Amino acid sequence: MEFRHKIEELLNSFLTERDDLFLIDLKFSAADDITVILDGDNGVSVQDCLDASRAIEFNMDREEHDFSLQVMSAGLSEPLALPRQYRKNIGRDLDILLSDSTKIEGELAGVDDEKITLILRYRKPKEVGKGKMDVVEEKEIPYSEVKKALVAIKF
Repeated sequence: MEFRHKIEELLNSFLTERDDLFLIDLKFSAADDITVILDGDNGVSVQDCLDASRAIEFNMDREEHDFSLQVMSAGLSEPLALPRQYRKNIGRDLDILLSDSTKIEGELAGVDDEKITLILRYRKPKEVGKGKMDVVEEKEIPYSEVKKALVAIKF
């Protein structure tokens, strides 16, 4: 069996047993450095990364094929990629870059298989008179329009 296919098969087998975890990315370098990025419905612990690493390493023969393996969680600096990632972040603020380069920040209120729903809060000038007024609106954004979405980190 081809090396990459075997790694994918072992990883998929592990993820089948752990349905709270899911794969974000699997990368192979030319030198067979493997990087696995996982996320989970309840986060990813160090033990989860160790378990995934062992599921792969203990079933591969390094005499047959030498490789290095790094298993990590998707950190806060990683963009959201899957609807499942968006679901676990409902209620959090997101910074979104749309495909037309517009930037939006809002609270993630809903997620389905085609789009996300944000609650946008901002101030705009009053239509009559001076001053500004608070505005709260819901905006639906299809995944196809999202170029990059990050969880907003606030201190």
